[in-house]
Amino acid sequence: MASLLVKAFVRDCEQVGDTRVRARYGTLSGAVGIAANVLLFAAKLAVGTLAGSVSIVADAVNNLSDAGSSIISLLGFKISEKPADRDHPFGHGRTEYVAGLIIAFLILLLGFELGRTSLDKVLHPAPVETSAVTLAVLAGSIACKVWLWSFNRRIGRAISSTTILATAQDSLNDVVATSAVLAAAVVSLLTPLNLDGYMGLAVAAFILFSGYGVAKDTLGPLLGQAPDSALVSEISRKVLSHPQVLGIHDLMVHNYGPGRTFASLHAEVDSSADILQSHDLIDNIEKDLAQEMGIQMVIHMDPIVTNNDTVNALRQTVLECVQRVRPDLSIHDFRAVLGETHSNLIFDVMVPVDCPVKNHDLCTQIEAQLREVDPRYNAVITVDRGYQVDYGERRE
Repeated sequence: MASLLVKAFVRDCEQVGDTRVRARYGTLSGAVGIAANVLLFAAKLAVGTLAGSVSIVADAVNNLSDAGSSIISLLGFKISEKPADRDHPFGHGRTEYVAGLIIAFLILLLGFELGRTSLDKVLHPAPVETSAVTLAVLAGSIACKVWLWSFNRRIGRAISSTTILATAQDSLNDVVATSAVLAAAVVSLLTPLNLDGYMGLAVAAFILFSGYGVAKDTLGPLLGQAPDSALVSEISRKVLSHPQVLGIHDLMVHNYGPGRTFASLHAEVDSSADILQSHDLIDNIEKDLAQEMGIQMVIHMDPIVTNNDTVNALRQTVLECVQRVRPDLSIHDFRAVLGETHSNLIFDVMVPVDCPVKNHDLCTQIEAQLREVDPRYNAVITVDRGYQVDYGERRE
């Protein structure tokens, strides 16, 4: 059925990289979620009210919140489809993440309120009237949520949407929560035990957990999370596949919404090569990354000396000294200004973002290592920290 819905309502569904097609997928997911959850809310509210069950009413309100979440998600996709303008030169793609954050807030608020109501029912229990209709509605709700989970997971994976994948996970959480409510109803039907308030607390706990998960998934790209390691590896592989590129560093990736990725890096080239040829190479790499990966890349060209044995030996010496301080450090942009009384060794040190040692202390330790090799060495160090990633080994 999912395939039929996609083919019927998503024009050009195969072109998932197109932002307009992506928005159509998001609209379909939102519309299906609204329709299904409104129906479930109405059915559960009716049977929950008639049975006097706080857990069923809580589950019904949870479905209503899911419908509201689908509305916000749908609006988020529609706004994110808008093209770039003067005030938003990188487009409106992050609206999808903002929508996810609003959904998380609503889910957390709802979970808190339902937990408070269920606790009152635990402290002041009231009899619950369970009927075959109640059980049938709850069982039908479980089946519907299983289908919604499968449907949204398929769409979320097709367009790599954290918002829709979070919606799928929320549906799976609802399966567990409604199953608990159904179990409580069966127990109350067969025994004198009244578990209604406790199951209401369980539903509230699942709602709070779901809200936390959605918030975590959407805050990451909004705050500027580290790029995916697979993406970094693929960028590195493509750039270093050109023999003229000797190494890369300072890769930064900025996500302005799904399908809107901007990046920059420094590429090391032989300083003795023709500058026009090197510039042409860099232009071609940028174009290839845009066409093959959809990344708007800006590459800074760093010329390095490769045919000077003295400089090459000094570079290796500096790298060994740096890695004696910490094995996870590396260097780039190495230059040497040699003199009779002292020699300036100029280089950048790449430091992992989670390194606990302060920049000043690292520089002091590196300088001490170099002076042990030769007291005339004067290190001029720039520390790179905060967005470093592993680019693979440098080509020698």
